[in-house]
Amino acid sequence: MKISDVAGVTGLPAKTIRYYEDIGLVQPARSMNGYREFTDTDSHKLAFLARARALGFTIEECRTLLSLYGDRTRGSAEVKQVALEHLEHIERKILELQAMRATLEDLVARCHGDDRPECPILDELAGQDPTG
Repeated sequence: MKISDVAGVTGLPAKTIRYYEDIGLVQPARSMNGYREFTDTDSHKLAFLARARALGFTIEECRTLLSLYGDRTRGSAEVKQVALEHLEHIERKILELQAMRATLEDLVARCHGDDRPECPILDELAGQDPTG
């Protein structure tokens, strides 16, 4: 398969596929004229990567998961550990986003949103105490 074919099958842009090749996640063969020749295995790896990235796994986590996927002697506990660590990262990120939302909600509620120049949102961003 050519890169355009594998892009259509996996839903990944050709640029992403070339990037994954550059960093060694996939290694398609090259034809005599230098074109990439993707196999069904390459296509399967790329689809795997697309799904993993959609779940927010980092490139390095994807590299680990691909390695584990190819290792039929590994235990599922290794895979579960990678997923659990990623889940913990997601949970931390959710807490950070909730804190950001609460802060922003408070600032928006305190801003009059009128023609006056005073603005608690800008004061907070500038690190100024609006009462001082």
